[in-house]
Amino acid sequence: MTEKDLLSDGKYRLRAPEPEDLDVLFGMENDTSLWMASGNAVPYSRYQIKKYILMSSHDYYTDRQIRFMIERVSDSVVVGSIDLTDIDPYNGRAEIGIALLSEHRGQGIASAAIKLMSDYAKKVLHLRQLFCQVPADNKPSIKLFTSNGFAKTGRLKEWLVKDEGHIDVLIMQKIF
Repeated sequence: MTEKDLLSDGKYRLRAPEPEDLDVLFGMENDTSLWMASGNAVPYSRYQIKKYILMSSHDYYTDRQIRFMIERVSDSVVVGSIDLTDIDPYNGRAEIGIALLSEHRGQGIASAAIKLMSDYAKKVLHLRQLFCQVPADNKPSIKLFTSNGFAKTGRLKEWLVKDEGHIDVLIMQKIF
């Protein structure tokens, strides 16, 4: 993989958010079905998301996070986003998170995006590892991360609230 195509596999590309992504980000950030995994419990306004897009330095040393839009190369349609958060340059690690629009799930897009983000984290940011927190009952996400080189390395008991009570969260790591 060359530097030129580091953020694209020919089918999908990762790119910085643009003002035109406001509606997509607004929809994803306010999708209550994603809130449990993201730790979000309140809706975001269009103004807050627009401000994030315009004001983000996109400098991981300053922001301690990077968000990329996942775009289909063939028609430039945005299908989701992928983030690195809690970036710790000193210890060489970051948390990875991904969200796809519902109509684009189950098509291998998340796996392609995780591979691109992993390569970027390793080759450009020089991180040593990525980690994620996955609800223990989210079998599709566990399978997704396991198939992309992440291993289950810990469990946080009764970490998240669900309608029926609390559920555990699995800590998964990919060490390069």
